[in-house]
Amino acid sequence: MLPFHQVVKDDFSAVNELIIKQLHSDVGLVENIGHYLVEAGGKRLRPLMVLLTANALGYADAKKEHLDLAAIIEFIHTATLLHDDVVDMSSLRRGRPTANAQWGNAPSVLVGDFLYSRAFQMMVQIGSMEVMAILANTTNVISEGEVQQLVNAKNPDVSEDNYYQVIDKKTAILFAAACEVAAVLSGASDEQRSALQSYGRKVGVAFQLVDDALDYTGDAATLGKNVGDDLAEGKPTLPLIYAMRTGTPEQSAIIANAIRNGDASQLSAILDIVQATGAMDYTLDAARAQVREAIAQLQSLPDNIYTQAMRQVAEFSLARTY
Repeated sequence: MLPFHQVVKDDFSAVNELIIKQLHSDVGLVENIGHYLVEAGGKRLRPLMVLLTANALGYADAKKEHLDLAAIIEFIHTATLLHDDVVDMSSLRRGRPTANAQWGNAPSVLVGDFLYSRAFQMMVQIGSMEVMAILANTTNVISEGEVQQLVNAKNPDVSEDNYYQVIDKKTAILFAAACEVAAVLSGASDEQRSALQSYGRKVGVAFQLVDDALDYTGDAATLGKNVGDDLAEGKPTLPLIYAMRTGTPEQSAIIANAIRNGDASQLSAILDIVQATGAMDYTLDAARAQVREAIAQLQSLPDNIYTQAMRQVAEFSLARTY
């Protein structure tokens, strides 16, 4: 467990128990796939943000609905992963075979639907229309982002602006929602709510920038996924967009052809180009700027161990190697 998880250790344990409880289904395959995903672990940063935000704002309601919100956010995230892996035909996640590799595409999609609908059942129990509105909008925007990414696949002419639109929709918005719903539940001021939403969004952008950089700098054992997966899927991520823009015509052509054909056979040459053009530094500098701005958003919050942990989460999104 990472240090910033320790600050809300008891809450985190309670969320894990709640997740297991809410995975209950009369259909065995639903529970099998659900438990397989939960046992895979992961960083659980999104539910962690719910817990840290609520505690930072002094949430102390006996109903402990921040735990439900954390589980809801994790279910939404896990549903998107299930659907993502089917769309991307991924075979490895968190160092283990993906659910679609283990059980097939149809069960993965359907269990993803189960997790989405279970999340909304839990939202109804909380009974806040404001929370429902935020999360309904969030899931809709995530779907738009996934479709936009699909449209961008194998298109080497995708602009940097278009790339940022995609990562804002498919990744950053759920980080933002995690903080915002916790702020609503905790009765935060409008200023705090806006700052927390912005904090989450910027951490999410940084997280995705680093994720895209790691696809060209990490190794499969550490990442828990295959290096070069983005290239094999023809995804024009920021390291490649920048390398094509600043490289020689020959270098740009190599990358463009690899994206166009979803071809990772030139991965070694492309890794060299990414390094030679400074594309990795450019991508990580962009992530650093997002982290600085995210931390600045915490100024309107009380200074306590929870807001300090939120700073650490922002810094981790930049420093991580997996």
